Amino acid sequence: MVSALSNIVKIPELRSKIIFTLVMFAVFRMGTHIPVPGVDPSAIERLFNSGTLFGLLDLFSGGALSKFSIFAMSITPYINASIIIQLLNVVIPTLEQWSKEGEEGHKKTTKVTRYFTVVLAFLQAMGMSIGLKEAVLNPGPMSTLIIAITLTAGTVFLMWVGEQITANGVGNGISLIIFAGIVAALPANIGKIYHYLQAGTISYINVFFFAAIAVAMIVLVIAVHTAFRRVPIAYAKRVVGQKQFGGQSSFIPLKVNHAGVIPIIFASSVLMFPVTIAQFIDIPWVKTFAGYFAWGTPLHSTVYALLIIFFTYFYTAVTVKISDMAENLKKYGGFIPGVRPGEPTAEYLDHVMTRITLAGAFFLAFIAILPTIIASATHMDGINFGGTALLIVVGVGLDTMKQIESMVVMRHYEGFMK
Repeated sequence: MVSALSNIVKIPELRSKIIFTLVMFAVFRMGTHIPVPGVDPSAIERLFNSGTLFGLLDLFSGGALSKFSIFAMSITPYINASIIIQLLNVVIPTLEQWSKEGEEGHKKTTKVTRYFTVVLAFLQAMGMSIGLKEAVLNPGPMSTLIIAITLTAGTVFLMWVGEQITANGVGNGISLIIFAGIVAALPANIGKIYHYLQAGTISYINVFFFAAIAVAMIVLVIAVHTAFRRVPIAYAKRVVGQKQFGGQSSFIPLKVNHAGVIPIIFASSVLMFPVTIAQFIDIPWVKTFAGYFAWGTPLHSTVYALLIIFFTYFYTAVTVKISDMAENLKKYGGFIPGVRPGEPTAEYLDHVMTRITLAGAFFLAFIAILPTIIASATHMDGINFGGTALLIVVGVGLDTMKQIESMVVMRHYEGFMK
């Protein structure tokens, strides 16, 4: 590891990219401590300490939401806009055509995503400004508008920071911003565990049990994140003139967890609706109904797991073009041994993808509800570093490591991976 790090320092280009990324992280962290004008931060903290409704969103923002800083919404509107645009590729022919135009099409899609992000961010900011009006010092239309514009500007600035990291730094900038926010919450979570120990709420056995499960979760997430099913393919031999082409064998890698963390985000958003609405509507039966969906209740965990499984299949079906795979194989003379080209190949690939997606869906559901089980078993409430955060941290960490590895190997240095 020491030699690998020294190799990174020896490459001026990579060294400058890493320094630039760290500087952008520092800018992000400073922004999380700049409060939105006209808001009482102590009132916001009291609201967040009363429940865990926004705990996941606050974790993604690195604590900026509970402080109600200018980065309170983090990069979430951009992620939502990207997912929606990606799903609309199926139903809007123009977007589908852009996705096939290479770099030029990607620029057009990115431009639309940016504009859509501004719209989503402003709508979300208006909702937050109205919903959290108890914390506004001088409630009124002008104060609400100023707060909404400030929050929208913060999200747009973070979107720009993420794009700068992608262009001039290391890794995917948007993912790294979320990664930095989650990692920044680690000291606070460790402090909570220490407080629990000091107060006698938990014992050292609980901490050891929690640490053992955390290590096992990390190993499991890495194993599933990197797992894929190899579908063998072969290419028919062709003779052109005096030369023979084809005859090689290869494979199609089908990822077990192709959807990543997106199904969990979808399911969390759906389940947040009844609880969020109940917070701002003073109707007894609405609050009673929302109570059944409170975080950690048996009904919430069951519906949460079922929604994750559903969205895993939905997102995989939308993003993985099985028919295109079969068509490309047929076009370039490839085939799966024992399976006829064309429609039978598409049916075979769909069957394989359905089976491995089931494993990935159950894995995501298990990881998502595991923190609730751990919290009840170890009595460590309020520790937000759970399965969803772990999926993001491990996924982004591995992807960034691979990108650094490729840069190191290009310079003929020994990298991290042997």
